[in-house]
Amino acid sequence: MANVKGAPKGARTPWQVTRSVWYAMFVREALSRTMGDRMGWFWMIFEPVALVSIMVGMRSFVRGGGFIANADFIPWMIAGLMGFFLVREGMIRGMGAIDGNKALFAYRQVQPIDPVLVRNFLEGSLRSLVFLIFIGGGLMLGLDLYPDNAIRVMAAWLSLWSLGLGLGLVTSVIATLVPEIGIVIRMISLPLLIVSGVILPLNSLPHWLLEYLMLNPIPHGLETLRLGFFENYKVVQGTSMLYMWLFTFTLISLGLLMHLRFVDKLKAK
Repeated sequence: MANVKGAPKGARTPWQVTRSVWYAMFVREALSRTMGDRMGWFWMIFEPVALVSIMVGMRSFVRGGGFIANADFIPWMIAGLMGFFLVREGMIRGMGAIDGNKALFAYRQVQPIDPVLVRNFLEGSLRSLVFLIFIGGGLMLGLDLYPDNAIRVMAAWLSLWSLGLGLGLVTSVIATLVPEIGIVIRMISLPLLIVSGVILPLNSLPHWLLEYLMLNPIPHGLETLRLGFFENYKVVQGTSMLYMWLFTFTLISLGLLMHLRFVDKLKAK
């Protein structure tokens, strides 16, 4: 095959260079994420287990047991927590990606957006593996965690993954340029857990309040994910994957534009 006109013989294409950069950064991030802390894998699995146990215990104590229409409460909550963690980790870890790889910007091939994309892919892969472990463990314990519609589950999971990417692209720029905003974003992760319908069903809320809460795109993905596990599950009124994807594409586009606009400032920070 002929070489690209004007390119030296044996020179790599821009795509080959980018792919090499992403691969090297992925290996670096993966080793740091999984091997840097001996308890890394433990906490990735123990955190959702602990949260599910605490929430089930609290709900059983307060209401004498959990009840979700056409869905078992524990699998319902596990699906919500796993989906929420996927979005949250994409947002939170995206914020620290640029500062954590600042030394690599000395190489002209590495751009500030590269560590954000690599971290999001790595976190999504790890969370997917943990989710599969939960599904397998739940089935062995007799929980109803076998999806009724696997394609819908995968589509909703990829949608939440993409939403986390969009949030990570935006917050990585904002938190790097204005570190105080990063602190605020971390603080709102717990309230976001509550208003996204992760631990309590939103169907029980008044309609006027639900209209405002459904402006948040996360419940749309979580409800669709749960519907994939329980085919007769009644999703929250107003659930729309079209709305979620419009929101996601807007965030991704905004994040890409911000990285292009502030690339020099991000490298200098």
